[in-house]
Parts: sequence; C-alpha cells; structure tokens
Amino acid sequence: VQLQASGGGSVQAGGSLRLSCADSRRTFTNNGVGWFRQAPGKERELVATINWSGSSTYYAEFVKGRFTISRTKGGNTVYLQMDNLKYEDTALYYCAKSRGAGYSVSRRDYTVWGQGTLVTVSS
Repeated sequence: VQLQASGGGSVQAGGSLRLSCADSRRTFTNNGVGWFRQAPGKERELVATINWSGSSTYYAEFVKGRFTISRTKGGNTVYLQMDNLKYEDTALYYCAKSRGAGYSVSRRDYTVWGQGTLVTVSS
C-alpha cells in the first residue's frame, strides 16, 4: 500500500485525534494531498487539502476552525489534526494524492488512495 493512513480511533464528542498519512514510496513530496471521509450510507467528501509545500490549504466548511491539515518539511507525511470532534465527524477517513502540485477540491484529481482509518465519535 503506497499511502498509509493511521491515527483513527474512538473518542467522545469534544475530543481530539490526529490522523497521519505516510507515503511509503516517497512519491507525493511534489503533490497536493487531500483528506476525505465517508460515513455509512453517504458519499465520500473532501475534508481538507494541502499543496505540495504546505503553503496553501483548503477546508470544507463543516471542519473550518476545528481541523488543521499540515505536512512535514520533507513532505512525506501529511497530518490531519482534528479538534472539538462532533458525532457527525464519525466516518472512515482516507488520504489521497493529487495529480498536481497544488491542492484540489475535485475528487477526480486524486489518483492514489490510502486504505482508510476509522474515526468514531460518541456523543
């Protein structure tokens, strides 16, 4: 598996988790990376995305002010810090590599996907 997502778990509402996305082949240092999530019975949706250098980010409205996306200086690991978690944040979270260097809000631009890590928030 090229992209390894980890860090999921079970927390109470108001708690925090930090997800990590590691690139085992070191191929996404020059690519944008996005975090997506999919709840049962729902479409996969973009949560946050970051460009290759970490200088530009985008957040879905429903996570603004609560989640922070970042990447290591070498670019091989991308994080999603999730604070003030809500019950509705419960989902399987995926990281994905964009085809370009910038960030993208279009799911079609993401060509390589990790296996997902489960986040469960209890109310």
